[in-house]
Amino acid sequence: MEKKTGTTTVGIKVKDGVVLAADTQASLDHMVETLNIRKVLPITDRIAITTAGSVGDVQALARMLEAEARYYQFTWNRPMTTRAMANLLSNILNENKFFPYMVQIIIGGYVDEPTLANLDPLGGLVFDDYTATGSGSPFAIAVLEDGFRKEMSVEEAKELAIRAVKTAGKRDVYTGDRKVQVVVITRDGMKEEFVEF
Repeated sequence: MEKKTGTTTVGIKVKDGVVLAADTQASLDHMVETLNIRKVLPITDRIAITTAGSVGDVQALARMLEAEARYYQFTWNRPMTTRAMANLLSNILNENKFFPYMVQIIIGGYVDEPTLANLDPLGGLVFDDYTATGSGSPFAIAVLEDGFRKEMSVEEAKELAIRAVKTAGKRDVYTGDRKVQVVVITRDGMKEEFVEF
């Protein structure tokens, strides 16, 4: 019997930064396991990923990316860019397509410039201005489509991301609707907060 899990994660890229947001509920089949899980994971002080899918797979990939980022910094004496890390992750996922990591990942960061990408389990990579993953993504993407503007401020993007996850939580039974984790990455670094309803 297949166990149902779900989530909603969103990413928005604007001129001055990137916003990643996710619900904080972990579900398994028809049970809520916890209401306090972090689904946005920092990889460096400037890059983070969101998690949708197998928690163990995402954690293993996050450890790999952290090690690669440290090795890159040590070797080249400069940080790996978000675009380079997204391409590396795409290659890792593609190399394992016959026994895939069961994940759908958003990667976002601000190293040289704001960058946002969405990756599927087989390594498909799409760079975009906004995206959503997880079981609640059809609801979240509708909110993002309606509210996104290229000239938005980071604060406006943050409010839109929160609204998208909250809306998904109202309609998708596997997405939590009580709390949203929000990570904002700008030229000044990364800030995390939790918004409760």
